[in-house]
Amino acid sequence: MSRLLWQPSEERIRGTNMFHFLQHVNEKHGKAFRTYDDLYRWSIDHIPTFWATLWDYADFCVHRGYDQVVDDVHKMPGARWFEGAQLNFAENLLRYRDDRIALSFKGEGRPTVHTTYAELYDRVARLAASLRAMGIQPGDRIAGFVPNMTETVVAMLAATSVGAVWSSCSPDFGIKGVLDRFGQIQPRVLFTADGYQYNGKTFDSLERISEILKELPTIEKVVIMPYMHAEPDPGRVRNGILLEDFMAKESGLDVDFQQVPANHPLYILYSSGTTGIPKCIVHGTVGTLIQHYKELKLHTDVTRDDTIFYFTTCGWMMWNWLVSSLMLGARVLLYDGSPFYPHPGAMWQMAQDEKITIFGTSAKYLAAVEKAGVKPRESYDLSPLKAVLSTGSPLAIESFEYVYRDIKSDLCLSSISGGTDIISCFALGNPMGPVYAGELQCRGLGMKVEAWNEDGKPVIGEKGELVCTAAAPSMPIYFWNDPDGQKYRDAYFSVFPGVWHHGDFIEITEHGGVIIYGRSDATLNPGGVRIGTAEIYRQVETLPEILDSLVVGQDWDNDVRVILFVKLRDGCVLDEALIQRIKTAIRTNTTPRHVPSKIIAVPDIPYTISGKKVELAVRKVIHNEEVKNKDALANPEALEYYKNLPELAY
Repeated sequence: MSRLLWQPSEERIRGTNMFHFLQHVNEKHGKAFRTYDDLYRWSIDHIPTFWATLWDYADFCVHRGYDQVVDDVHKMPGARWFEGAQLNFAENLLRYRDDRIALSFKGEGRPTVHTTYAELYDRVARLAASLRAMGIQPGDRIAGFVPNMTETVVAMLAATSVGAVWSSCSPDFGIKGVLDRFGQIQPRVLFTADGYQYNGKTFDSLERISEILKELPTIEKVVIMPYMHAEPDPGRVRNGILLEDFMAKESGLDVDFQQVPANHPLYILYSSGTTGIPKCIVHGTVGTLIQHYKELKLHTDVTRDDTIFYFTTCGWMMWNWLVSSLMLGARVLLYDGSPFYPHPGAMWQMAQDEKITIFGTSAKYLAAVEKAGVKPRESYDLSPLKAVLSTGSPLAIESFEYVYRDIKSDLCLSSISGGTDIISCFALGNPMGPVYAGELQCRGLGMKVEAWNEDGKPVIGEKGELVCTAAAPSMPIYFWNDPDGQKYRDAYFSVFPGVWHHGDFIEITEHGGVIIYGRSDATLNPGGVRIGTAEIYRQVETLPEILDSLVVGQDWDNDVRVILFVKLRDGCVLDEALIQRIKTAIRTNTTPRHVPSKIIAVPDIPYTISGKKVELAVRKVIHNEEVKNKDALANPEALEYYKNLPELAY
């Protein structure tokens, strides 16, 4: 039995948005629910009724209501949600237009810059007018190679206000990584900053943009947001123009919000690229809006009085999730830079100075600050802080205990889990409920999540595969460049036909919590950042000395570290010079997070008979686990080379 770490007071429970919604359900449907478990069970037993109730409760800005909630909740993929509805995503995020602070941006080593809701609306109106003037149409793609700054949020809102589709990645991506993503979706406009700062170092983005543009002929305009320099030279890139010169000059404009159908594409996010170039996952307008409303309003307890922060880049779905807090009128704090600059307590210093009430980060960050000896409760005033959120990888029991011991004893620690695939969560926080060490508090309302054993049977108190047995509105509407839907079906429905298989290994506890044991597929997850093996292979195997390679994640120190195995050409040696060339190639063309912790030479790489590398089998071998299905391997003897490697013991 997991150890109880925190229990909200009755007064606190009654003050939550979740409790208010529970009371609303009781009144509307004649129920007498008292607990979250009551509410959750009803939400998955009456899925259309739950989402209809939430839709009414949210009071979205809608120009035409829906005809039906969902056509068939058991149709996966392909269930159609809220058909007939006409609305605009940005209009719902800009429903507040007053003088309260909407966005606060803090760049590394810089003072915080504030933008009110009224100022945000005005800037979005000016930029949207410019996009319309250049002929941007609903469905056109607009891309961002951008830091996590105010101008990025303005660009996203302007793009979606005219019905365009927004897609972004962080500026630490290499040229190949960017082209693997944006090259598929053919954007018409690219937003970028002139550079960014990380750990005290300044990086130029425009040189990289110039190279990227050589392979992106569809880009008609590159809008440059000044960040490193007050007046960067737009002439450095083809079709470059400064943001202020691009935006309409008039102020006081009204946004002409383009009304779109419920399943109109809103965001394109990207898979990790494990089996090739990343898949382009397209998320719809209403699915994203209503799911984010549910998770922020109810599960995270966001109000107008909150300051919410999440340490994220614009290449992670947590950025999309964070900025949706605008629909609730909260103050959204954006940070760009290293979380350890200029010292390990920097984020907690910011939490004190900015009076953060909801602090989101990764499991790796919490482990790292503990190792660095940071004890925020002793050094900083965190009295406004009511919740800490963690995601990206499973949060270790030790980190749960660290939060309550060294950060704050009275807060809701919500370890949450979902992903790019659903731009939201399957399991997350419950401000009405207790926190147990090592457990996510609950499964999300309306999400029929189960743990299935190898026989496809649901289990409680045992490890199993995370599945979702009923449709949810935030499941992708489709994949880009997947006309027959085969890539989509293969991604989630090939293991259990008609049932969403997520690739996480979980346990659902007796009291409704969720324990996550990590990925059950080959995706790497160091520090909570999803990394695709194929992106590493494409860099490594261009080097003449390397014939083949294989990369896996090794469980290490409550995290995952990337291990790269290389098969060398005859006569070649894996010396320090070659190791550095490999790391440089990976860092330059992908991101620093892709760089392996260990590079080890092996005589052979195991393959299946059908010609696929067997990463999962190697991962089992290095963790001293049995590989059962060797019959599928073309060269099963190769697995012997990976046993008891001394390099993996330290």
